[in-house]
Amino acid sequence: MRYNRYGKLSSWVYNLDKPIGRSFGDLEYYRQRLQHCDGPILEPAVGNGRIFVPLLQEGFQIEGFDLSEEMLNYCRDECHKRNLPSNLTRQTFEEFSYDKRFAAIVIPAGSFQLVTDEAAAAAVLKRLYDHLASEGRLIIDLDPIGSVLAPSGPARSWTTEDGDLLTLTDSRVETNYLAQTTLSHSRYEHWRDGALIATELDLFKLRWWGVNEFRLALEAAGFEDVQVSGDYQTARAPQPEDGIFTFEARRAG
Repeated sequence: MRYNRYGKLSSWVYNLDKPIGRSFGDLEYYRQRLQHCDGPILEPAVGNGRIFVPLLQEGFQIEGFDLSEEMLNYCRDECHKRNLPSNLTRQTFEEFSYDKRFAAIVIPAGSFQLVTDEAAAAAVLKRLYDHLASEGRLIIDLDPIGSVLAPSGPARSWTTEDGDLLTLTDSRVETNYLAQTTLSHSRYEHWRDGALIATELDLFKLRWWGVNEFRLALEAAGFEDVQVSGDYQTARAPQPEDGIFTFEARRAG
């Protein structure tokens, strides 16, 4: 069964809800943490380019990949509008490969939690490590357990440029406390003049991590100098009420 596929409607909704440059504090944080980076940067799960495009505009040497061709098309279009190069490829976390090494790899917005199998996640961390240059840095955001386990919210809607209506209804169908995963059915609908013209069901699966658990996973993959920050406040230890945890780790020379 395929999870987290981000098809046509889900990618459309994502692009409307999280347009290029919209920040949750992460864009400013990543800009600051990367300001002295003097080599190529990789963003896995680049999505529609919400973070990627602003960093590219500011002169960072960044490239990215994503599993969803629909998401990549949004990102390419945004780059084209700004006359920016779009070094983007369709790849997966589990199998991505480059013939270069990166000065930094960044994974904002909890995207790493889309890798829901523990063994697969460990292998991905090792693959990320192997793609970093000496002294290269990995920066990863994780949503805390409370966010992942929060109940589904009410139905949401967006109006398109043409006046059509897009809706999203989420339903939690499984919480696996042993595997530390949740599974939701995300139903997207496209309405025009009161008539339903398209619908799409996305099986959305996430894995949650404990702070110390993920620190140990990074160290097991070979990373050193693991630092964890809460709510995009550099070096400020995570607090129970934080909405995001950011891990930064280094590949030693």
